[in-house]
Amino acid sequence: MENVSIADLWDRVTGTQPDPPWWLVLLVGVVALGAVAHGPTWRVARNTVTIAHEGGHALVALLTGRKLDGIKLHSDTSGVTVSRGKPHGPGMIFTAMAGYLTPPLLGLFFALLLAAGRITLMLWFSLALLGAMLVMIRNAYGALSVIATGAVIFAVSWLGSAEVQAGFAYLAASFLLLAAVRPVVELQRMRARHMAPSSDADQLAHLTGVPGLAWVSLFAAVALLALVTGGALLVPDVSLPDLPGLPTP
Repeated sequence: MENVSIADLWDRVTGTQPDPPWWLVLLVGVVALGAVAHGPTWRVARNTVTIAHEGGHALVALLTGRKLDGIKLHSDTSGVTVSRGKPHGPGMIFTAMAGYLTPPLLGLFFALLLAAGRITLMLWFSLALLGAMLVMIRNAYGALSVIATGAVIFAVSWLGSAEVQAGFAYLAASFLLLAAVRPVVELQRMRARHMAPSSDADQLAHLTGVPGLAWVSLFAAVALLALVTGGALLVPDVSLPDLPGLPTP
């Protein structure tokens, strides 16, 4: 590491990398789908969605002029972001909206970077987001979750081969796109059973007068649109070889 200059590091981060082989992209897509569908794995992997969810609340709170008091992440994959400011108005509405919208939009942004060949930039952008979030974490489990996630990303980006980096980056983007849908389904199930009276959707209903189900529908629509668009960006271009003896058009 000591032999790498700032210019070399900048070129490494901002440069483009070759696309991974098609079989690797398909493999990590299947792994990501399995992580979302398999209950025990989902209970662990969901922590990354919670990090994105609460990070979205925090970022929009700051952008809308609210004072951010801190973020807490819990071992049951729940989280809470506390900000101060007017208890109503656009700032509060956009802050409440951001949680469920951030994971799919972040996954879509990652897919755009990967489609442009910016694999290393995507990994280091993730590290920057985690570093900014760590400053606002206010409990030990939350700090451990963010640090552990960042350590894995840094190790892959610095020590991993080009193929390992590409596989990990595509796995992360695929997982976020797929995983963004399941929390919305779980949210509505909880609401239907009257087990989530203070959910983001119900807070938005209180703030705007628009029914909570409409907000859940918005979350679902954004998640599905991001999944379809991001999936199209990530799907590899598999070209069949020319058959011998046939002219190439």
